[in-house]
Amino acid sequence: MVETISSSESPRHSTSRAMEFFDPQPTPRVELPDPRETIERLALIGCEIIVGIRPVEQIGRWVTEDVYRVVAERSIAARRNRVARAETIKSGPLIIVGLTVVTEPRDGAVEGVSLVRFGQRTRAVCVRLEGLDHRWRASALALL
Repeated sequence: MVETISSSESPRHSTSRAMEFFDPQPTPRVELPDPRETIERLALIGCEIIVGIRPVEQIGRWVTEDVYRVVAERSIAARRNRVARAETIKSGPLIIVGLTVVTEPRDGAVEGVSLVRFGQRTRAVCVRLEGLDHRWRASALALL
């Protein structure tokens, strides 16, 4: 559908309408795939980034800019800690994603928690996915 803007509209108003048009568009749940696989994949990739066996750029397409920035900062801090302890990364610990629980607080948004085991530790990874432009994007990701 092509939307026309009349000449009576101010340029500022037409610019904001154009920006809204090109912003990520919400997608209803029925048009999105099962979120469990995306949540589990993000939990695994997020842990691999923190451990240092995967570059942060590989998570970019699945997360919002804010989440990307936080993961990148956390990755840098973890790298500094490894350097300070003189640790080297060979292949990293085996990371296993276990139980995942998914809830749907509203249409087009899901929240999930995955238990992830690496080394002798088990951690929880919480992910909030929102349907944007007919695919899931993480708007929150937390490693607990």
